[in-house]
Amino acid sequence: MSPLELDQLQQCPDIATLQTVLREMCARFGSVTQLNILPAAHAGKQQALCFVRMASEEEEQQLMSGLGIGRFGGELVVVVDLLAEQPSQPAALSSSAA
Repeated sequence: MSPLELDQLQQCPDIATLQTVLREMCARFGSVTQLNILPAAHAGKQQALCFVRMASEEEEQQLMSGLGIGRFGGELVVVVDLLAEQPSQPAALSSSAA
């Protein structure tokens, strides 16, 4: 369940959408007390670093096992590759070779 579910986050076009989807996903495991999302760029990809805190350690453990989220420095962290808008190829490039 977890890898496929986290793959849904990769479909988010922007931080605002990602925040909504991730908050809903995490809420199934308890109360989200903190959700910080930092934009980042790595190897030409737009990414987001998502830091999540739940109301209790038990809820955080359920979230980690339920979604496969890891912990880094006391925080639950998810790294998401955002959908970068692909520049549209001009039609002339594909038809000029014929």
